Amino acid sequence: MTIGVNYPSPVMVNGYSCRNCTDVDYAKKHIDPAHPKDGPFGIDAKNRPTQTPAVTFGGSLAAAGALVSGATPSATQGLRLDVSV
Repeated sequence: MTIGVNYPSPVMVNGYSCRNCTDVDYAKKHIDPAHPKDGPFGIDAKNRPTQTPAVTFGGSLAAAGALVSGATPSATQGLRLDVSV
């Protein structure tokens, strides 16, 4: 038995980018190596829980988060603070 290691560069198998032997085995079965729980051809993808943002702002910061996400480049000037010394 050999121990799988990452390939020096990704290889393509059935249209999937594979980085190691496990990824190749999944791709040969038509399972996306990036999302193996989706099953062959992604049949279980609809059962995957929806992704939620890692951070949500509340209170007075809720308005600031909306401002930054919808701001134009000129409006974002001055919103960053460099605290390095």
